[in-house]
Parts: sequence; C-alpha cells; structure tokens
Amino acid sequence: MPAFPNFGKTLVYVETNERGLEAARYAIAFAKRSGGELHAVAVINERILEELTRARVFLKEEGIDLKRDLEEDGRRYLALMERLAREKGVAVTTELLRGVVHREVLDKARDINASLIILGEIEGSLSRKDITFNESERIVCDARCPVLIVKGRRLVKDFFDSA
Repeated sequence: MPAFPNFGKTLVYVETNERGLEAARYAIAFAKRSGGELHAVAVINERILEELTRARVFLKEEGIDLKRDLEEDGRRYLALMERLAREKGVAVTTELLRGVVHREVLDKARDINASLIILGEIEGSLSRKDITFNESERIVCDARCPVLIVKGRRLVKDFFDSA
C-alpha cells in the first residue's frame, strides 16, 4: 500500500535553478510513495526574451544566443530529473515547452488532467511589480487543481533519500 493516496497524475514545473531541483526531488519521492503518474516540464520564457529585445537590453543576436542557452539549461535540468527518477525507479515524462510560463504549465496540467501541480519555493519579491509578474504565483492563483509548494531543503533531501 502506498504511503500517500494516489493523486493520479502529478505535474512538476522544473525551474532551471535550485528551487526547480528541490521540486523535482520532492515530486519523484512523492510519485514513488503514491504510485501516481509523474510529468515534468521546463519552460523557455519567451515573453521575457521578447521584452528584453524590445527594450534593447541586448541585440537580437544576443537574444538568440540567450534563447539557445535557456533551451540547453531546460534540457539539462529535465535530463537530471530523468536520471534522479530512474535511480528511484520512478517513470517520468518530461517536456521542454516555450511560451509564457504560467500559461504553458497550466495548459499542460489541463492537457494531462493533472490532479496535482508541484512547484519549487516561490522567491520573495522586492517590489509590487515583481509580485504582479511572478509566474509561480500566477500558477497557484489560476490552477484548477491543488498546488504544492516545496520548501525546506533538508526536509526535501530526507524525503527524497528515504524514497
């Protein structure tokens, strides 16, 4: 019998940073314990790339280089998640998406009929403008299913290691 109820399909948004890896580790351990289906996405934030180019923060060619770097990071983090899941005997479907982060994550959750979305810790915001544009917060607000926010590096490590 699983240690957790089977939530069915779980979607984890893997940001290309330590918060994303914490969410990935938690999602893997959760899927191992619940026996549910695990899906993972990373998203190339094309809106930010367009805004930076439009604001002339960098040249169009630099934007192309940055986009390529972001795609490589996304693939690398998803590959790492696949490796970690394999080590725990958990099957995971991964996908690199492009677009507006919250829309892509929520669309994918609807497409797979996710019962749960897992996100890494939401970063503190320095200004009101930052809060308005925080993609993770928009996912939390607009999701049609429960959203679990992963916090506590030590707890996540222990949870992952014991799975």
